[in-house]
Amino acid sequence: MTKTNGHILEVTDLKTYFFTRHGVVKAVEGVNFELRRGECLCLVGESGCGKSVTALSLLRLIDSPPGEIVNGRALYNGLDLITCSSDELRRIRGREIAMVFQDAQSALNPVFTVGDQIEEQIKLHLRLSNKEARIRAKELIFEMGIPDAERALNDYPHQLSGGMRQRAMIAMSLSCDPKVLIADEPTTAVDVTIKAQILRLFQDLKADKNMSFIFITHDLGVVSEIGDRAVVIYAGKDVETAPVPDLINNPKHPYTEALLSAIPIPRSTGPTWRRPSEANGTIMESTGHLLSLPLLGKMSLRGSGAPGASGSRPWATRSMPRSTTCSEIVPL
Repeated sequence: MTKTNGHILEVTDLKTYFFTRHGVVKAVEGVNFELRRGECLCLVGESGCGKSVTALSLLRLIDSPPGEIVNGRALYNGLDLITCSSDELRRIRGREIAMVFQDAQSALNPVFTVGDQIEEQIKLHLRLSNKEARIRAKELIFEMGIPDAERALNDYPHQLSGGMRQRAMIAMSLSCDPKVLIADEPTTAVDVTIKAQILRLFQDLKADKNMSFIFITHDLGVVSEIGDRAVVIYAGKDVETAPVPDLINNPKHPYTEALLSAIPIPRSTGPTWRRPSEANGTIMESTGHLLSLPLLGKMSLRGSGAPGASGSRPWATRSMPRSTTCSEIVPL
């Protein structure tokens, strides 16, 4: 296995389609990015843009049919996750690359206790005894800040609050000390206090264990707090990649600027919203469908960070209505 230079994961031209009776949904259409060791890389974009499908494709968790990874490479330390054997992928999935799913209640099995589910993964990948796995699970629950760890391990998922379920899901993903953790909007279904605690937990993990993160979110406030670099995804394509300070302060692509303009600015007279600069042209609202994405408006692309920066290219900022999103349940 050949290791990539400085990158633990390299994704090239990833394409994932869903073949439905109504036509082909191109949920991911040529996504490219690299994840560096010890880095937090944020995938950001509106609901339905392809963030979650990109992450699921990396671990080949797409339901088939109707989904299919039709092209691309995902090199993890030189091993292509897209074409490797199922046995090789099973050894990596959960052990070296783990994922925190968007909805903890759906991801956890309702008929098994939280402890059973954490211990199962520990025994499978680390080959520990029942007693050792129980001790390890209890340590993880305690590290997540859940009071009365023994009781939490004996609880079923429905007996935990939303925040505790999410922490249990994170504990399960960390049970084998993975090198890469994919977090799919882990702060979506929790209140602001728990959200801050979860973000602090991820920051501590990054600092203490030098773990690499792929953090999926539509919240640019979260991106500015936790991310090192960000990849902006629009209609299944990566349209801008930059260090987070550069992305926030000097966006190169009009879609990035449109996302930033959607952030409300608190004022004494009530919230208002940033407006994209006139230089980028008109940003239009679309009521199109995933099967026939419209191309609306002409917006000049500024800077070398944007595709086709020398000219102009049509872009639609809201071509995916919420009623037809793929693997996305939370609106922007």
